[in-house]
Amino acid sequence: MTGLRMVIAALAMTAAAPVWAETSAPVAVSDTVVDTLSERLFPMLGALGRLPTATLDTRARRIAACGDVPACVIEATIWTDQDRAMMAERVAKTGALRSIKTNADLPVAVGLDQELEALNVVLRVYGLGLQGRYPKIDGPIFATDTPFFADSVKVAIDTARAASDAPPATIVASVRLAVALLDANDATAATRFEPLDQRENAGARTLAARTDWKAFRYSLLIVPGVGPEDTSTKLSPRSKLHALLAAQRYRQGLAPFILVSGSAVHPRGTRFVEAVEIRRALIERYGIPADRVILEPYARHTTTNLRNATRRMVALGIPLDRPTLIVTDAEQSKYIESQTFTDRNRTELGYLPGAVGRRLSAYDLEFQPSRLSLRQDPRDPLDP
Repeated sequence: MTGLRMVIAALAMTAAAPVWAETSAPVAVSDTVVDTLSERLFPMLGALGRLPTATLDTRARRIAACGDVPACVIEATIWTDQDRAMMAERVAKTGALRSIKTNADLPVAVGLDQELEALNVVLRVYGLGLQGRYPKIDGPIFATDTPFFADSVKVAIDTARAASDAPPATIVASVRLAVALLDANDATAATRFEPLDQRENAGARTLAARTDWKAFRYSLLIVPGVGPEDTSTKLSPRSKLHALLAAQRYRQGLAPFILVSGSAVHPRGTRFVEAVEIRRALIERYGIPADRVILEPYARHTTTNLRNATRRMVALGIPLDRPTLIVTDAEQSKYIESQTFTDRNRTELGYLPGAVGRRLSAYDLEFQPSRLSLRQDPRDPLDP
């Protein structure tokens, strides 16, 4: 190599080499999982951002006093009733609430307080190891009495701090910590299919725009999933029955679309999403066109099967003024029309996602969706 070529090669290597900044300040990087999870679980809190009015002196001192003791940091980060009241008062004085949008008829202040409580649930269950409302399907990966759990909490705290330079007492720092705890425990299913309606449901959205709804008795067949009893089984026998029944009703021409609903829920730790597997069965086993099967892969309960079905209808342009048909096995169908289920909706959602109508058979219930289902009410923070 000639001297000139050696100089050129050296200059090229120098130009390609990274230039390291001599600073300890964190560099902002985009994390699609964290960003999407934050937006889905805590949309109104995220809208407040770094407002200084959301930083409370007493709260800041409480967190600072913990030093690097993980359990203390988590406990101090929980938003107390006093924290929440003071934060709401300060934010209200700034007029910031006027710039935050909410769904349905839920007041913004109420929605913010509910999101703070949902954030607290995440901190308690995944940061302190306390039992949540749904212990069969929620909780840390590691047993809470092992050093692995304590280490996962510490790493989540470190991750949240490394990812953001926001003061620990702020809302944005609290959201970052809650999401880091969920990420540390692989509890990120709410991000898995986004943007859902631009990907899996894109074909259905296109067809919905040119559908003559009056030509069908029902606008939609709603098919909830039921999980198997082991983590190696993709589709439970009951969900297989649901797929068969839905295929039959679709071939009868009762509705132009089938909506399948259900997340990776039962049993705890399963990697199989109920809605995905039912959809696969409808397409591969029964020849239902893929763009006629709407995916709703997030609902973790029967209550939110119906709530989320309504949300997808609105998102895809399916009218709410026509009835739908819930197609499921006899046991679940009977449960859906029971007083027990009505009471559960009121307790867990705060409203009824719709009105159960006539029973056509042991497997078929008419259902009139309600716009109340658009209301953000995150009493189960992992089922937004």
